[in-house]
Amino acid sequence: MDSSELQKLAEHTRSMREAGITLLLASGLLALFLFIPLAFQSTPSPSVTTVASATPNAFAQVPIEAKAALVYDLVTGETLYAKNADAQLPLASLTKLLSVYAALAVLSPDTPVEIPASATLLEDAHVFRAGQTFALADLARLTLTASLNDGAAAIAYATAARQNLSQTEMLAGAAAALNLSQTYAVNGSGLDVNAAISGGYGSAHDLAILSGALVEQAPSIAEATTQSSAEAVSAGGTAFKVMNTDPIVATIPRLLLSKTGYTDLAGGNLVLVFDAGVNHPIAIVVLGSSQKARFTDGSALVFATLAHFAGVASL
Repeated sequence: MDSSELQKLAEHTRSMREAGITLLLASGLLALFLFIPLAFQSTPSPSVTTVASATPNAFAQVPIEAKAALVYDLVTGETLYAKNADAQLPLASLTKLLSVYAALAVLSPDTPVEIPASATLLEDAHVFRAGQTFALADLARLTLTASLNDGAAAIAYATAARQNLSQTEMLAGAAAALNLSQTYAVNGSGLDVNAAISGGYGSAHDLAILSGALVEQAPSIAEATTQSSAEAVSAGGTAFKVMNTDPIVATIPRLLLSKTGYTDLAGGNLVLVFDAGVNHPIAIVVLGSSQKARFTDGSALVFATLAHFAGVASL
């Protein structure tokens, strides 16, 4: 092989070596390009993976004896629990809430209210004598706390007289003002008219709206119903102390209002309004339970409501 051929072979070998190096460098750059993004991608850790779960239903296992019941959020208007909430049922002494609400809509809290003779003839509970006079607010506190029939009759009589209406018309007007479509009352106390006719009718939903309105309208009167007793002095200087008809008031946290009701036609009724948080009133209504079970029904619904807001199945 002459010198020219050797020189050509050397040049060819050098060209092949340079091409190989170039190919190797290109392969390396390509591999680096593909690896870098993968290196910076995060791999989810199985230990931090979460699976969404349904919020526990705090009301699912609550046993309710009542024919109708409701847990109603007075802030949002949301129904948290309902059982026949729109059924029209006898109200018994829950009617007294309507009487007091109607009176405060047209009379000032310090309006003198006299006990009429007819009111003293009603069946228990009653404590007043004919002619005794109280400021409306004081009489309302005593009446609602101890569920006094004579006090409720006096309040309804004074309110109807001021409006020049019958008691039935006056109470109907108060119910209409709150759009209580299932509420109808023939007297201010809620006492049964006879063995077939109740003194007042309404639904659990209506009573939730009514009780919330009374708490907002007259918080000091409502607050009296959360204590074990209430006291007031008549215009003549006679002091009265009455006991609460609701034995569970001390067990309900942040209670804002309590009202009981019981007649043969109605069975056991109960309304509670309590604060589930900061300025977050909740109304609980129990209609058509038994005289004893109305309180266990009400307590169960209160604590189920607290569990609901805590996001747990029960407390």
